[in-house]
Amino acid sequence: MAFAVTSSSSTAISGSGFSRSGASSDIKAPQIGSIRLADRHATVNLSQKRCAVRPVNAEPKRNDSVVPSAATIVAPEVSEKVEVEDYELLAKELDKASPLEIMDKALEKFGDDIAIAFSGAEDVALIEYAKLTGRPFRVFSLDTGRLDPETYRFFDEVEKHYGIRIEYMFPDSVEVQALVRSKGLFSFYEDGHQECCRVRKVRPLRRALKGLRAWITGQRKDQSPGTRSEVPVVQVDPVFEGLEGGVGSLVKWNPVANVDGKDIWNFLRAMNVPVNSLHSQGYVSIGCEPCTRPVLPGQHEREGRWWWEDAKAKECGLHKGNLKEDSAAQLNGNGNGAAHSNGTATQSDIFNSQSLVTLTRTGIENLARLENRKEPWLVVLYAPWCPFCQAMEESYVELAEKLAGSGVKVAKFRADGEQKEYAQTELQLGSFPTILFFPKHSSRPIKYASEKRDVDSLLAFINALR
Repeated sequence: MAFAVTSSSSTAISGSGFSRSGASSDIKAPQIGSIRLADRHATVNLSQKRCAVRPVNAEPKRNDSVVPSAATIVAPEVSEKVEVEDYELLAKELDKASPLEIMDKALEKFGDDIAIAFSGAEDVALIEYAKLTGRPFRVFSLDTGRLDPETYRFFDEVEKHYGIRIEYMFPDSVEVQALVRSKGLFSFYEDGHQECCRVRKVRPLRRALKGLRAWITGQRKDQSPGTRSEVPVVQVDPVFEGLEGGVGSLVKWNPVANVDGKDIWNFLRAMNVPVNSLHSQGYVSIGCEPCTRPVLPGQHEREGRWWWEDAKAKECGLHKGNLKEDSAAQLNGNGNGAAHSNGTATQSDIFNSQSLVTLTRTGIENLARLENRKEPWLVVLYAPWCPFCQAMEESYVELAEKLAGSGVKVAKFRADGEQKEYAQTELQLGSFPTILFFPKHSSRPIKYASEKRDVDSLLAFINALR
């Protein structure tokens, strides 16, 4: 938070209030960063500086974020050396700390410049922890316009239970209108969820974070094996910018990073915290209504989100920094991977095995035209640069070796670049990888609908159809 004040014979103070919640209403005064005096007029710049970012010397850039406007005071000339916080070291120091201790540290360090990101699911635990610290706190949420009715009712229940007002962020109506008019209401089922999430979630989040110096999330390491297994309890946000702008201007706190999901629920029950009624209907991870469904016993919680895509690499963009650098560079707007400028990729091929048949365009066309085949075929449509394809390479090669000589042919067809349009129109390609089963007595292939691509799951699919 920055303060810029000018005074002559009197002191001028200005600001706009945002609702804060907690056991105490006392807010600590900001530290004085640097001050200049000239004649009778004084210009004061104040900054609560705790991370490696440049000082704030101006009002916040946006007024539609969740940041309060600046206040102003007059002070004598003071010079203070700003210490740079080492957040990697702090993360190590707090790695064994309780969520309550981590939450208390976050609220203590950033005061009114930090807010809890609340999704309307079990991350209500964050609000309970904040309340238990006895410190004031803020909560914001992204209303995408596609949430379940139960989630909206839950928001209202949480506000009443804690006596707070959630600061809602909404997508730009013009952007939503353009997306829906050009691609329809459910385009994400066909070309991936990233574009819709970018409009409805990522951009509103970016506006919200522009008004903060830190934010608090409910990320846990056990939520998504492919993307969240290394989440620290605190970090410099690798993707978004904060109030002061530029790389490193925003700190991200993950107080429950090291907590198991079952322990979160034990805490919620013990504290009699209100929860989303969808949880009692089999929902674990809750997002937008069209992209969320209940999970079965034994399924991972993220399998209920974007179930037509890979279970181990699901991020909507809010936590894109969790993706490895090479994978993040390859992901494009539709979540299916990005080819190079010529529509192909330079990465070496995958699914290499003598037990696998490599199909050319002519080969796959001939296979698709046959109505009576000597044996059934299992074919993966893939792109070698796609991280989801890479993730299933080992299991698919193992499957091919197991089926060698069994009467089932296992093959691969590279469907990116110039072949992508054909694969989309003729082979049901929605996202990479797509797995097809060509029966002996039918020309139309059957698409494997599940996102579980281990050997046993694929064998069960084959055995049910052969």
